[in-house]
Amino acid sequence: MLYGKEHVQRYQETDGAEGHDWQGTITLLLTTTGRKSGKERTTPLIYQPEGDAYLVVASKGGADEPPLWYLNLQADPEVKVQVKGDKFTARARTATPEEKPAFWRKMTATWPAYDEYQTKTSRDIPVVVLERV
Repeated sequence: MLYGKEHVQRYQETDGAEGHDWQGTITLLLTTTGRKSGKERTTPLIYQPEGDAYLVVASKGGADEPPLWYLNLQADPEVKVQVKGDKFTARARTATPEEKPAFWRKMTATWPAYDEYQTKTSRDIPVVVLERV
């Protein structure tokens, strides 16, 4: 099973032929700019399309603190996204309170563990919308 840096590397090398389909769901690569280091960081994330945009969840497995990639995109919302061989720049934003219930249902349909993750923390786990620039 691909995980972490190996997942990113194989996905990039094969344009997602390896790594896009993962544990019964699908992943994209999200590249953010480190808010402290200024270095690019790439993370494989479960996603779902939403119109012309893509949805991802900043769950960190239900930890009380958000994932670093989420903190990075809050500091700089311009990100790079790769879905299979499609590589593009996107603007990331947190789903609005009005959007979130429907988006959350869509994401838990593809990865039911998100509901469990939410029970582990008092933090409201955000759904992030990646909109192509």
